Amino acid sequence: MSDAEHLPLAALTELAGAIRAETARAVVGQADVVDHLLIALLARGHVLLEGPPGTAKTFLARCFAAASGLDFGRIQFTPDLMPGDILGANLFNFQTSQFTLTRGPIFCELLLADEINRTPPKTQAALLEAMQERGVTLDGQRHALPDRFLVVATQNPVESQGTYPLPEAQLDRFLFKLALPYPALEEEVRIVSRFGAGTGAESPADHGIVPVADGARLAAAARALAGVQLAAPVADYIARLIRATRQSADIAVGASPRAGVLMAQAARARAALDGRDYVLPDDVKALAPAVLRHRLTLSPAAEIEGKAAEALVAGFIEATEAPR
Repeated sequence: MSDAEHLPLAALTELAGAIRAETARAVVGQADVVDHLLIALLARGHVLLEGPPGTAKTFLARCFAAASGLDFGRIQFTPDLMPGDILGANLFNFQTSQFTLTRGPIFCELLLADEINRTPPKTQAALLEAMQERGVTLDGQRHALPDRFLVVATQNPVESQGTYPLPEAQLDRFLFKLALPYPALEEEVRIVSRFGAGTGAESPADHGIVPVADGARLAAAARALAGVQLAAPVADYIARLIRATRQSADIAVGASPRAGVLMAQAARARAALDGRDYVLPDDVKALAPAVLRHRLTLSPAAEIEGKAAEALVAGFIEATEAPR
């Protein structure tokens, strides 16, 4: 497949279905999360997964990477983690009398930033350039990351001891923030039945997951988004929805223009996965909670009143008139 080719939408939806099915070999439920990961992969976004321990955040990322044929890397974020532990460093080689780049774990296609909020802001900031520009600068020299570079970060919403709030600049670089709740009873029964007979940690390969995509097909799938139309009324709708977050007395800091751009890209990816070459307002409505929930800073009055960002986002969607 040449660099100029792109997948027909029918082939794109078939590929997405294969990745979903392959991931489901090991992951029980979480279909909506997998769909958002697919959208992020096509739209070149990043995803923040939030959920209590034991909800398969890490395992889900590993299985999705394995099914998609992505080179997987993992960083366990800890309070003593340093930027060099993420990016790597230029080390002097006494045999050659030259500096040699020792690449850090960030040089991969899908990076799992596990418990990202357990490291100080200085180290978190090491991801900013990589997430925005898909490159890192070491000693003044820029090193490119893969074009499909995707950060999937996890954090635990329950535990606050030993954690650091993510800087707003970093939060704004995540396309989606997704909440992973506890499974329904039927799903939990399947989880216990499937994994209860095991004897320890399992890998995606233990469940028969094999890559159903490669770099060329994923790149062609991403290029297919160029043919998905974003009509002027839908673009206007996105802009008005973003601006509504800045005009509310309940919000101290609203969504940035970047949020509108990312929402448009994600909506085009969602349309393509649905086999459409045009974006519907319903695409925007479906994605708005995941795009906006982590970008809003509530006003002190709203916090005192116990208002939640999730409910406010729902109100913005309800109050903003969509094109027909």
